[in-house]
Amino acid sequence: MQLVDWKLAAATATRLVPPGPRLPLDEAVAVVEQLRSLADDADGHVRRITGLDITAAVEAPIAVVDRPGWVRSNVDGFQALLDPILDSLTEERRTSLGPVMSAVGPRAAGVEVGGLLAYLATRVLGQFELLGPAPADGVPGGRLTLVAPNIVTVERALRVDPRDFRLWVCLHEVTHRAQFAAAPWLHDHVRALLREYLGGVDLDFGSLMGRLRGTLGSLSDVIRGGSELSLIELVQTPEQRAVLDRITGLMSLVEGHADVVMDAVGPDVVPSVARIRASFEARRQSGGVEGFVRRILGVEMKMRQYAEGASFVRAVVAQVGMEGLNRVWTRPELLPDAAEIRAPERWLARVQPQPPALPAVND
Repeated sequence: MQLVDWKLAAATATRLVPPGPRLPLDEAVAVVEQLRSLADDADGHVRRITGLDITAAVEAPIAVVDRPGWVRSNVDGFQALLDPILDSLTEERRTSLGPVMSAVGPRAAGVEVGGLLAYLATRVLGQFELLGPAPADGVPGGRLTLVAPNIVTVERALRVDPRDFRLWVCLHEVTHRAQFAAAPWLHDHVRALLREYLGGVDLDFGSLMGRLRGTLGSLSDVIRGGSELSLIELVQTPEQRAVLDRITGLMSLVEGHADVVMDAVGPDVVPSVARIRASFEARRQSGGVEGFVRRILGVEMKMRQYAEGASFVRAVVAQVGMEGLNRVWTRPELLPDAAEIRAPERWLARVQPQPPALPAVND
């Protein structure tokens, strides 16, 4: 039985999401064309800064989409990932969906997912999609997607140079494409972590309510902003927390690495890069209702990943250079976990080869 009505989720999200800024047709076409061109330009800068072998990345498709287009793409990806896992959970554990899920049903779940996607569709500037087909024939899996109306909305709100801001965003997303091209195993590794995390879902209503009752105090802290946890983190099982630690380490690495690259191009390439970064960080820290929603949904956790991951990358590069950092892309065992992200010296001590012992010198 399908737990989420995905068609209804897509319909709900596309109905709820606002269209974004209205542009004359010729201007809208120019934005799309420039974003495609800047994504191509970003490729050369990412190669130069990272030193990664990303020849295969040029084969990965680039899509410039509107908000409904982003929704449709992500609904397809989520469905492809989640349906087999949730079907397996209910079959392996021979459990019903429980009284709540039976009462609420896939249609209500579809409406809820659609509402969440409608919110996210107004926030995402770009992404490297991972939930599509796996890599094949040397072509990295995933698609680089840029959400044009969101990019235009933010550049106007920040009052920054449009061309500079668009290239800056492209640098971040192209870096993600480069990471997965340099580490072809990373696509399957991410999907395996997600499957393992979702495999820890406890479908028993009583257990879920028990965890909720045990975290009511923490929930009030989340709402007030006094806790770094999200609602999602509060209700997860112990097994999921262990997997989340590995996911957090990986996502902090890829997001922080991309943040460092997008700033490393310097003013010769993006003249207003310092102003863009300062304005963008101030926007990230905005509070109010927006901050409340981010805390509940766990978006604040993603923002911490940018900062902690960037600090990790800078610390490692300062010690062993970009070539030393690039060892993380060689195999899964060399990825940092969340604790190592916060303490780069621990990762360096674990992965750096020990120098050979000097031979004894006899007098």
